[in-house]
Order: sequence, then C-alpha cells, then structure tokens
Amino acid sequence: MQGKAKHKRPLFKAWGALARFGVLTVSPACSYIQYNTFGLPNACEQDLRVERLSVPVIAGLASSEAAHLETGHVVEFGAERPLMLDAGVILSPLNIAYQTYGRLNANRTNAVLICHALTGDQYVASENPVTGRPGWWTTMVGPGRPIDTDRFFVICSNVIGGCMGSTGPASINPAKCQPYGLDLPVVTIRDMVRAQAMLIDHLGIDKLFCVAGGSMGGMQVLQWAALFPERVFSALPLATGARHSSQNIAFHEVGRQAIMADPDWFGGRYLDHATKPLKGLSVARMAAHITYMSDEALHRKFGRKLQDRAAPAFSFDAEFQIESYLRHQGTSFVERFDANSYLYVTRAMDYFDLAADYDGSLATAFMQSRIRFCVVSFTSDWLFPTADSRAVVHALNASGASVSFVEIETDKGHDAFLLDVPELFSTTRGFLDAAARARGIV
Repeated sequence: MQGKAKHKRPLFKAWGALARFGVLTVSPACSYIQYNTFGLPNACEQDLRVERLSVPVIAGLASSEAAHLETGHVVEFGAERPLMLDAGVILSPLNIAYQTYGRLNANRTNAVLICHALTGDQYVASENPVTGRPGWWTTMVGPGRPIDTDRFFVICSNVIGGCMGSTGPASINPAKCQPYGLDLPVVTIRDMVRAQAMLIDHLGIDKLFCVAGGSMGGMQVLQWAALFPERVFSALPLATGARHSSQNIAFHEVGRQAIMADPDWFGGRYLDHATKPLKGLSVARMAAHITYMSDEALHRKFGRKLQDRAAPAFSFDAEFQIESYLRHQGTSFVERFDANSYLYVTRAMDYFDLAADYDGSLATAFMQSRIRFCVVSFTSDWLFPTADSRAVVHALNASGASVSFVEIETDKGHDAFLLDVPELFSTTRGFLDAAARARGIV
C-alpha cells in the first residue's frame, strides 16, 4: 500500500528551522512561502526551491543503525493521491506534518497512532518549535511511559485543517497562489482519519497496533475503528463521545463568533492584511478553557481570590485570579494557533455523529469488530461526561466487540486525560501490555 507521496524540505536558510518542523512550507507551483501561525510575512521569492525526496520515510527507519528515535516530516500527496472530502470536493495537493518516536519493528506490528485534540499538534512527546515547551503528552508517551517509545513506534500527525504543517486554511491554495482562508473546504473527523490512513499507507504499515487519543482525538479513534476496523488491533478512546452534544456545539459557536466579530478577521483574509484576529481568538480560547476544567478544580485553584490586591479596585481590570488566569490562557494561545484553523477544527467536531453514519445505530458502526477497546472517562468531565463513554461501551457490547471500561475518579475535569492521573497511567499500561502479548509484541 506504499503511496507515491513525496517529502519536501524547503531550502531557505532564514526560516529553515521552522520548515524542518513543518510549520513553514513552500508551494512549488507558486514559489510562495506558506503562512503560519506566527504571522511571518508572505513572500514570492523566485529563488525558493522545494527539494523532493522520492525515498519513503520508512526506509530511514528500517535499519537500526539509521533509525532516529525522534523524527519529524512533512509528506506531500500530489495529484495522484487526492483526498475526497465529505463536502464532496477533492483536496489536492495535500500535506501531512507528523512526528515519530521509537522504532518500527521488523514485522511492522508495533505502530501506535496518537490522535491529538482540538488545539493539539504532532509534537506529542517532543519540544514544540513554536512555544519551546515540552510535548503535550509527555506524561503518557516516551521511554518507560505507559505508551513506551522503547517498545512501540509512535506516530502523531497534525490534522488537516490544522496550522502546524498539515494542509489548513493558512496553506497555499495552488489555484490562486495565496492562502486558502475560507476557500478551504470544510473538513470532518472522517476526512482527518482518511488523511491519516494515507499517511499510514505511506509509512508501509498495514495494521496499527493501537490508535489512542482524548477528546477530539478520541473521536478520531472511534472513527478509525468504524472506518478501518481491519487496520486497527486495539483502540484507546479517552474522555470522548460518539457525537458532539448541543451544549458543546453552543460553546464552539461562541468561540467562532468571537473570532469572526474581531475587525482584524477580515472575512478570513487577515493574512492578506498582515494581521490576525488576536482578540477574538483569545476570547474563544478563554471560553473553551472553562469547559476543560471542573467547578471543583476552579474553586480549589482560584476560589474568589483577588489578583495582587487585598481589596476590590472597583474597576474592570482582571481583579480576580481566575480572570487573570483566563486572560493568560487566551494571550498565550494566540501565539501558537491560527484563527481560521480554530473555525475549521471546531466545526469538524460539531459535525461528528458516528451513529448518524449508520442509520442511527452506533452498534452497527462497530458490528463484528475484532478490535480490543479500552474506553476511559473521568467523573468530573462535564464536556464529555461518563454517560457519553457508557453509550459507546453499550454499543460495543451490542456489536460483540471486546471492550473494557474505566471511570476514573478525579476533580481535574476534561483535561484530566492530559494531566498526572496515576490511575489513567496504570490503566493504559495494563491495557497495552495485555494487547501486546496478544499481538506477539515483546
């Protein structure tokens, strides 16, 4: 199933480091630097070139001497490998930026695909080149961690519609030689998974040992299980559900409206004006971040404490600690994320309704599946409450699938799957150990 995709490495010294991380690419047809989340200036430099490598990336991982424990790539799928979207249009060319950790074994049976959440990226266990911060799931992925990179070959790609190197609204539209903006077709969770499958084909992997992820990543896990059941041995959906609720759609709409109401949004063409809707995106992040925490955690961490003062100032400054915290979350977020990508990825989550794709029967989506499932929820998660996970488990039971379910007691809210929760680590380790024995992985 090896595809004819090509790797590319922009040969431009000024931004070469960013290009190597997949956040800056060059359109060969336009000789046009792709915009990125930093707001770097656009250019149409005639001396820019793209070097195309025909050697599959897997060749660099087959030899133990040549293998890298941590590698990053951007793979381009050309006209010969278009992606048909649920919107009914073809997306081509298509870039997918990804990171790998560990080594693929000789039988190619130890590959684990990590699916990231709404504002995540491919840097699951390595430093993010934009923020300089550690990977977003280093508690779970790495040497000796529950998803052990000394044992498993871990892959994590940036979703399409994102802003860290995969094709998204800031990518160059080859038909117009300018960023797509809102000309990019709307994408779905199923489109994201189909793109990931193209990447897995390119890596020469027939069957994934495990697909794992939380929140939107968990939606992708469930979509993988429904769409490609023969290509997944085990699945670990965390803090997720088989559809987005009306309340969740409502919160996303508040965020989208905040972005689109920002005068610097310019109808999605803000990059043409060398600006970004920072205020709108910041407010969107603030609203969303509230949903990631529980009331108990907010009260424990902030309560009604004032920020750097002993008494109210009778102003509209950030007087409470929780206000200051949310403003910090908003301002730090806009440094690493693209506003239009936020519109696209939240819309993909809103459209997700797995049962609707199978005549309203969630059990039908998993009928006769041979995948081993471990579904995990958290007691204080009100964004994807335990009832959502139980609905998935009931459907899996009805379909005859092998499934275990764990509800973890914690006050850390939805974000618990990203945090230091020992019961989650022991659950994951135990599930993967048992699955590895069944799969014959040492």
